[in-house]
Amino acid sequence: MKTIVLAGGCFWCTEAVFKSLRGVEAVTSGYTGGDKPNPTYYEVCNGDTGHAEAVEIKYDEAQISLQDLLTVFFASHDPTTLNRQGADVGTQYRSAIFYEDEAQADVARDFIKELNASSNKGAKIVTEVTKLDHFWPAEEDQQDFYDRNPQSMYCELVINPKLEKVQQKFAALLKK
Repeated sequence: MKTIVLAGGCFWCTEAVFKSLRGVEAVTSGYTGGDKPNPTYYEVCNGDTGHAEAVEIKYDEAQISLQDLLTVFFASHDPTTLNRQGADVGTQYRSAIFYEDEAQADVARDFIKELNASSNKGAKIVTEVTKLDHFWPAEEDQQDFYDRNPQSMYCELVINPKLEKVQQKFAALLKK
């Protein structure tokens, strides 16, 4: 089992997207990349900790590759907007890849180079690639938000369109 931590805006969205992929065994919402030990949701949302909302993804490389995970990651959020995803603004919503080892870092950096090279007219990728220091799991009420609240306005207006996009573009990567 391998682990990668990704930040692509609100962790409720990112969690829902990655939970739908085959080979993904667990997705945990949490915080990383900041200075405060064991931060709370409200501290991170207020931008007081330097942390990003992120998800820790445990995956089986025999079923899904890091490249496939990164393909979905970059397609399911805007990696060209600094510290912003939709209406969520601040460093806590930055696009970031937090790697465990240099092999993951190399894959991530090469992936970003390829994306930037493939688009002459598009905005450059601003996703940071940073060594994972510590991942702090979010509070229990922040976990599995989409599964517990599918009828909420946030899920209807923000998460559902992301899931539909992933289902259309990456059907071969979805759990059966």
